[in-house]
Amino acid sequence: MRLEQRGEPEAVRFERLIPSLLGIVGALMIASPAEAARLQFWRFNPSQNQLVFTTDSDVQPRAQLIANPTRLVIDLPGTTLGNANLSQLVGGGVREVRVGQFDAQTARIVIELDPGYTLDPQQVQVRGATPTQWTVQLPTPERVESPPSAPPPSPSEPAPQADSPPVSGAATLLENVRVTPDGFFMRTSGATPEIEVDRSRNRREIYFDLENTAISPQLASEIPVERFGVERVQISQLESDPPIARVTLELSDPDIDWEATASEFGGIVLIPTSGFAREDEPPVSVAPPTAQAPPAEPATIEGIELRSDSAQLLIQSSQPITYTSGWDRTTADYQITIPNARLANTVTSPQLGANSPLRRVRLRQEDNDTVVILVQPAAGVNISGVNQPSQQLLSLQLQQAGQRPTGGNPIPVAPPSAGYPSDNLPGVPNSRIVVVIDPGHGGPDPGAIGINGIREKDIVLPISLEVASLLEQQGVQVVLTRQDDRDLDLEPRVQIAERANANLFVSIHANAISMSRPDVNGIETYYYSNDGLRLAQVIHASVVQNTGSPDRGVRQARFYVIRNTSMPAVLVETGFVTGRDDAPRLADPAYRSQLAGAIARGILLYVQQNF
Repeated sequence: MRLEQRGEPEAVRFERLIPSLLGIVGALMIASPAEAARLQFWRFNPSQNQLVFTTDSDVQPRAQLIANPTRLVIDLPGTTLGNANLSQLVGGGVREVRVGQFDAQTARIVIELDPGYTLDPQQVQVRGATPTQWTVQLPTPERVESPPSAPPPSPSEPAPQADSPPVSGAATLLENVRVTPDGFFMRTSGATPEIEVDRSRNRREIYFDLENTAISPQLASEIPVERFGVERVQISQLESDPPIARVTLELSDPDIDWEATASEFGGIVLIPTSGFAREDEPPVSVAPPTAQAPPAEPATIEGIELRSDSAQLLIQSSQPITYTSGWDRTTADYQITIPNARLANTVTSPQLGANSPLRRVRLRQEDNDTVVILVQPAAGVNISGVNQPSQQLLSLQLQQAGQRPTGGNPIPVAPPSAGYPSDNLPGVPNSRIVVVIDPGHGGPDPGAIGINGIREKDIVLPISLEVASLLEQQGVQVVLTRQDDRDLDLEPRVQIAERANANLFVSIHANAISMSRPDVNGIETYYYSNDGLRLAQVIHASVVQNTGSPDRGVRQARFYVIRNTSMPAVLVETGFVTGRDDAPRLADPAYRSQLAGAIARGILLYVQQNF
């Protein structure tokens, strides 16, 4: 079915259902627009199983479900990405959402399911609120009993030809090797192969031998990469019985280790582990519009009020609305933009008292059909995003400093001075110093998961809260990027530091490597620019000296949060959740308190020396 070329885009529906449950179930073919569009924003909301994306000019997507691994592919013809590939780990049946440039004319969004899950394509809805604002609503992923016996190939990858059989006797066929945002994905069909991993003496090559595996004749023998410290990938068929397919990574960085994980549902994932500094890019935060297109007439914003418990700012409209939201760099306000809307003549900003969580709320009719609401929080108040309880109501969520999150289990927080008395910490001569403490990960992103299921996000938050408390006791002004277990992208962390005019930025994380390497333990501290080098050295020395943990060095890396902040910035890895020694210590509140004191001491020493 082809979409009609009309002013309002119709819902995208799958054309037909092929009996194979995990096969290609349908595709919507449409014409590419005459002028190239650019994909501007995208975000997947796990709680609603909903993807939202916007472009700067009209697009009409096409969608198809593909197997091995099972994934929903949304192609945007005539659209470019403009940036490096982005990805968002999800969980709960959906493994990952990633965005890339499929070819010069097509941007591609891939929603990949966890192994063993599928979804009913007839329940997938792709709708446009406008020709530039789209939502993809997924049904709840369903678990399947077993993988298909003969999955079809992806349309983006060549299938083996019938007249080119694989090596005789092979139980597995290696069909394709592709670069992903995390490393490499090797697509296989047939049996799940055993994998032998070896490395050359000079550490410049890593060999992954797939036992009893043949190589598709359509698969290139060499793939140039120049990413992840890999120059190229070589693919070769070893002469043996049964046959062995060898995938060789030729490394430009011999310090990076790699691990392979095979899935019984067809595929092998290669991921860099130790020595690799991930170059994360932030997904752009876009609030999900409703699946129903708004009416042609603009909605009227009828009321804006602060709830009596000061936990929410409510925005009421006369008709269904969509919106985008995020921090405005120029005003340092949180901005909510509502298209196809107008302010009622009687609507006014809420009255704010002395103890209000908000300093100000400004309403603006940006143009005839766009309403902008600018909100500035008071000191110690966080804005955790916008919810849409109904199609005509928006709720801006406000969180007081130190307030525990609503719902779920409370986050364990060590007592502020446990294990590290504040009178043992250096004083600071300048009470105007502002330090941003950034607890990594949070919310649906647990970070690294290690021995006995210990999670990075559960480690770094209590450490960060105690670091903040210790610094404040010594007269330092502290801003936390998050104070509870919430989802926070990378760019907002940077924005918080910039808005606060921070003097220093310290991001706190826990490290990980393969579970097969429990011998790897210790402290690593990263910096990006020379401005952060001395800060990294001082904090690192303090942590190593005060914890007795192995010293794994101060290293330069391109982590997003330390690469995009304008002040001296570092990222501290407090230990390995996969380490035999580190994991039980990181799970111990007393040791986390010791780590917090050591990090705080390092920050204060640096402040003493430089301010």
